[in-house]
Amino acid sequence: MTQRRPPAPDRAGGSRQVPAVIGGHEEASRITQAILDFVSRIPDSTVDGTADPRAQARQIAARAAQRAALTAGTLALPPGPLGWLTLLPELVTIWKLQAQMVSDIAAAYGRHAELGREQMLYCLFRHTAAQAFRDLVVRMGDRLLFRRMSQTVVERIAKQLGVKLSRRALGEGASRWLPVIGALGVGAYAYYDTGQVAATAIELFDGGIERETGDTPTEPASPARRLVGAVRKAASRRRGTPPDKA
Repeated sequence: MTQRRPPAPDRAGGSRQVPAVIGGHEEASRITQAILDFVSRIPDSTVDGTADPRAQARQIAARAAQRAALTAGTLALPPGPLGWLTLLPELVTIWKLQAQMVSDIAAAYGRHAELGREQMLYCLFRHTAAQAFRDLVVRMGDRLLFRRMSQTVVERIAKQLGVKLSRRALGEGASRWLPVIGALGVGAYAYYDTGQVAATAIELFDGGIERETGDTPTEPASPARRLVGAVRKAASRRRGTPPDKA
């Protein structure tokens, strides 16, 4: 009978085995649930708008990126299996920093009241999975039209993000076997990632935001239906009549 050979030990004398759930269905499900729990709460802000909101927004973004890099790098320091255990806490901690940053940027522009679940989800994750938002956010010139999301749509987007982020976490988790070098890489990525979130938020609040009207959240419309709706809305503005009467 053929005997199974034990795992080859690493240089530290132990067995280097990657937990099977990282990057798999279970990890993606955990990240998806964390997203659903997270985006339902919009942080308050104590930032007062100034005469130059763009400059203030850039200062907010720079501070948040530095904090995110330091936080992520610190959480990535534990080596080996201990490092794997910090993956989800690291993601949630960085999201909290980024969500507060988005809230503060919105307040800097004097538009915190316009920050809802859809806008927060868009700012945090558009750069991660732009395709997930293609049917929910429509650009109309320098303005963005946000469709109201049902819980089903939110769950679908969160699932897509969970799969995408779990794959990224797999790559980050592998770096935990090199604590110092890995921590530097994780911190650098957190800095970059936070900068991308800030750029999306600044672009959003520096422009215009419109929300889909109606009392009942709907599923995303087809591209043809969105185009017809946009044309009718533009025509009604030129005539000075309400869109629903165009």
